[in-house]
Amino acid sequence: MKKILSFSLLLMTGLVLSQLLPSVLGESYGELKHMVEVALGVCLAFIMINVGREFEIDKSNVKVYVKDYFVAMFAAAVPWLLIAIYYIFALMPSEWWGSGDAWKETLLLSRFAAPTSAGILFSMLAAMSLQKSWIYQKAQTLAIFDDLDTIILMVPLQVAMIGELNWQMVAMLVVIFGLFVVGWRYMSRFKMRQTWFAIFTYAVLVYGATYLVYVVTHHFFGAKGAIHIEVLLPAFIFGMVIKNKHMSGKREERAATTISMIFMLLVGMSMPLIDMSGASHVGEGESLVASIPMMSGWEIALHVVAVTILSNIGKLVPLFFYHDRSFTERLALSIGMFTRGEVGAGVIFIALGYNIGGPVLLISVLALVLNLVLTVGFVSIVKYLALKSEKQSKCKVVEVA
Repeated sequence: MKKILSFSLLLMTGLVLSQLLPSVLGESYGELKHMVEVALGVCLAFIMINVGREFEIDKSNVKVYVKDYFVAMFAAAVPWLLIAIYYIFALMPSEWWGSGDAWKETLLLSRFAAPTSAGILFSMLAAMSLQKSWIYQKAQTLAIFDDLDTIILMVPLQVAMIGELNWQMVAMLVVIFGLFVVGWRYMSRFKMRQTWFAIFTYAVLVYGATYLVYVVTHHFFGAKGAIHIEVLLPAFIFGMVIKNKHMSGKREERAATTISMIFMLLVGMSMPLIDMSGASHVGEGESLVASIPMMSGWEIALHVVAVTILSNIGKLVPLFFYHDRSFTERLALSIGMFTRGEVGAGVIFIALGYNIGGPVLLISVLALVLNLVLTVGFVSIVKYLALKSEKQSKCKVVEVA
């Protein structure tokens, strides 16, 4: 519980610092911002390598995963689309409802609600001694597919954000396709050191490689011709090809948690300055969504609650599948997937790179914070439902006997 609350507190602390530091540091703030972006990229790579390490499937029997993948895909797509539609029709002027730019920006930003936090979910269920339960095993599969689906769908969204088709985009798509091929062909193939420090080193190298591609192409072709491959996919594929060795111990867990906490703080610190004057303007290079005038505190709060409710309603998809299990088990599984965390925050970080700001960004960040705080309640509900399901199963066994 402390971990979940710490994530929320650090994200909010970073948000406050993002508003205070520019005026305090003045011209030197630009250097700090660059350092924050680099640190964010490395931390995100570390998190995604660990997510990739957890992606283990039996390639000789792929059919058994088809249903789980489609359930996970719908569980990721429904909250994403619900929030995108809400952003368009509840927050945008009516003249923007048919705007392609408005849709692609909101579709990118609202993707933060898609991924379930695998780390929080697994540790939560393990703490309740549910590792051998159907709920735990199914949640483990769905959460990983959930993250995979998020990563896959980020590719066309980023392509849409870039817009024009040129050789740089073609090169980026070839690299992305090549990464998927490598990940599938060499899944769990390579034995490598997997201490937290080793994984952090891999994260630095992966981020360094993506950053080097950007720097070199920027040098030769300028800002418009630069190739920027987000670290999300390369880091996931890197983790995917490692033969996973589950590292246990307080030191390993403490290090991974610390890096995740630093990441949440840095995401908050990356937020742009919030204009509370309510003025509507579009700066140079700024997105359309960023030009929406700032709202009052009460309006922001109401939208945050609405987005949180919609995102969690969308996660109830597993409730309508797995009819061979009890309603109680399916409900517990669905509520367990309400948890959000680092990957969702990573999507917000990527959206920042496209200058998406304004009240929509603020609502997304605060909705993530609220969902993290509510995770304590979600844990209690899942625990109650899991214990209830266990009692029901024992009663059926007794009746049969």
